[in-house]
Amino acid sequence: MSGLPDRLVRVVLSRIGEPGDPRLCGLVRDLGAAAVLDGLLGQATLDDAQRDLAQRLGSVDPVRELERAERLGIRFVVPGDPEWPGALDDLATEAAHQSGLGGVPVGLWLRGPLRLDQLPPMVAVVGARSSTTYGERVAADLSGAVARAGMVVVSGAAAGIDQAAHRGALAAGGSTVAVLACGPERAYPAANRPLIDHIVATGLVVSEVPPGSAPLRSRFLGRNRLIAALSVGTVVVEAALRSGALSSAGWAVGLNRVVMGVPGPVTSETSQGVHEKIRAGSMHLVTQGADVLELVGAAGEHLLDVRRAPTRPRDRLPVRDRRVLDAVPVGRPAGADSIAVAAGIALQHVQGALERLASGGWVCRTEQGWRLARDEPHGPDPAPDLRSVGE
Repeated sequence: MSGLPDRLVRVVLSRIGEPGDPRLCGLVRDLGAAAVLDGLLGQATLDDAQRDLAQRLGSVDPVRELERAERLGIRFVVPGDPEWPGALDDLATEAAHQSGLGGVPVGLWLRGPLRLDQLPPMVAVVGARSSTTYGERVAADLSGAVARAGMVVVSGAAAGIDQAAHRGALAAGGSTVAVLACGPERAYPAANRPLIDHIVATGLVVSEVPPGSAPLRSRFLGRNRLIAALSVGTVVVEAALRSGALSSAGWAVGLNRVVMGVPGPVTSETSQGVHEKIRAGSMHLVTQGADVLELVGAAGEHLLDVRRAPTRPRDRLPVRDRRVLDAVPVGRPAGADSIAVAAGIALQHVQGALERLASGGWVCRTEQGWRLARDEPHGPDPAPDLRSVGE
């Protein structure tokens, strides 16, 4: 196979290698795809294992692979192509490696009308397959907010949170990208075939393994690094202490991406992994789409005001008047002297406060004394007596 164009060599390596094999990815980065393939062929006669490798190499016809992919509407993108996402080059750093995985893919198999080089920033929304109704609703709402802001939601097209994230983005009229752990023409789980077909028609499906490849456990872990690398930030919605979704967060940390987590009920096992990461400070706590946008947006964009409870008319009263108001009885009226004792304020100040409160509709005066008005005012408050402000 020596002398093949780089693209065809990478097709062969994509077929015989495994996603995220750090040795293969590292050698391709350092020596080039052709040198790695020649090296493998040159060692193929040393022992039985390497003879098996030679046999597998000999069975791969890269031209036919690309022709078959084209018939399925699949394109193969490699580093140096206009569509190659530069964000994946961050996977070359040692800090990004974890669990024996890492490295820049030798190529990507893509299916769908969107192009990776023309997409706005992407935000990953991932989480548990065994999700709750709460988690799915939150994931869909977050994804919808991200999509309405003009960003792209990326996830793994799995059951549970991934599915909810894709659907939330689509329901908001936005775009979504699915990164698969199997061939780009396959659907796993099979129940998600309608969703994946819709993404193929309107968005983009990405896979590191060629058509026909099965979804293996190790391929899910390798897939997670692509989700993290393609995104400016990763949101985890529901993840147990041992959860594959947390590996996406781990990759995002290593890649210096923004990592966010949505809290769940403290009694929920499904959220314990997220809670632990938030407690340890490795995840930002987010509860709504606006929180996500503030963290991943450009400087000065999507800034949030500090959330506060609505201001009530009572809150705008001077401090002394509020103390007097608190001491006025609801039912049986009381005299000003009794209210002064209850409020702990001098009688002369209480009398002035009561007059102001009466003019504002807060209290009313009867023959027996003062009591609260039947209905609390909802309109503008009377101008405060500046002498009592802050007292």
